Amino acid sequence: MADSKKRDDLHIDMGEKGGEYSPMRSPMATPKPAGLAAPQMPAAINNNPIFPVLSYCASSIMMTVTNKFVLSGTGYNLNFFLLCVQSVVCVIAIQMCKGFGIIQYRDFNVDEARKWFPVSLSLIVMIYTSTKALQFLSIPVYTIFKNLTIILIAYGEVLWFGGSVTGMSLFSFGLMVLSSVIAAWADIQHALENYGGHLSDEASAKISTLNAGYMWMLFNCLCSAAYVLGMRKRIKLTNFKDFDTMFYNNVLSIPILLVASIFVENWSGDNVQRNFPAERRNSIIAAMIFSGLSSVFISYTSAWCVRVTSSTTYSMVGALNKLPIALSGLIFFDAPVTIPSVSAIAVGFASGIVYALAKVKQSAKAKMGQGLPTTNPTTMSASMQSARDSFKN
Repeated sequence: MADSKKRDDLHIDMGEKGGEYSPMRSPMATPKPAGLAAPQMPAAINNNPIFPVLSYCASSIMMTVTNKFVLSGTGYNLNFFLLCVQSVVCVIAIQMCKGFGIIQYRDFNVDEARKWFPVSLSLIVMIYTSTKALQFLSIPVYTIFKNLTIILIAYGEVLWFGGSVTGMSLFSFGLMVLSSVIAAWADIQHALENYGGHLSDEASAKISTLNAGYMWMLFNCLCSAAYVLGMRKRIKLTNFKDFDTMFYNNVLSIPILLVASIFVENWSGDNVQRNFPAERRNSIIAAMIFSGLSSVFISYTSAWCVRVTSSTTYSMVGALNKLPIALSGLIFFDAPVTIPSVSAIAVGFASGIVYALAKVKQSAKAKMGQGLPTTNPTTMSASMQSARDSFKN
């Protein structure tokens, strides 16, 4: 499934302890099949922090761009089908990797699936609303608004998990809200200036499209926060690690997405032709498959980045990665390039940096015994996870 099985979207795909955790050492993982030797990456590449950082950034950008490419087609409305294809591709890919001993994760268990099903169901809602928002909004605006999820999760932790919000975090939240306001204002101004003003039917239609995107983005932020906060409790029942989470999320999502696509979406000949026009059909199908593979790349490169560097470095890379993801929308699509839109990207980028620094400072203070930690120091908090995954999108 799209930005989530990361990824986009906000599931905890990696446990880590001070940057030394490797997903290949999951205590519940299935032993490597006898006779199969995992391909070994040259040590100069495997242990060089530059390569995992660049790989992680590239995979995040590729997933966002390919999803936008599919969703930006004229009248595309088979979102459930898109997510189903991505889930199938992801399961096939990680099963093949497991067969060759490249990765390991636990086998399917009915009892564990029953416990994890509510998480997968909430993930489907989160990812679906994410695709709808990305369909109506540009990549820069989508990326900026995704930051608002961090605020919801942070205060959800305060209410339900005894978390705390520092002054520096509050400052970053203010920047996030400001960047979202600037981005929305820039989009509306661009629509009015380029489509005939307030009285133009074309401008009205464009504004309506933007308003639909903002509503889907609001739903996505609420669903994302509910998903992350709910999973924080649920994951303790299963002790899932990165690829365990990815495997169960995708396997449990496939039947739901398939049924939803068949009974909810329009599969008439005319609508299929509209979604897959002859001149773009092959490229759309290839992008759908590639976006499914990208979720595997993101999860693997995330674990690789933390293993070779540290969780602190990784969180900063996530903050820095927000800028190229937003810029990819300006480069590959017709997102408006104006002073307000660029300013919104800059403020959003700064808010991510400030938030990452605030979490690093808070974690360091807790470890030094100068304050009471709100979570286990060896476990990434839900708010930090949300920050990390929002940067991926």
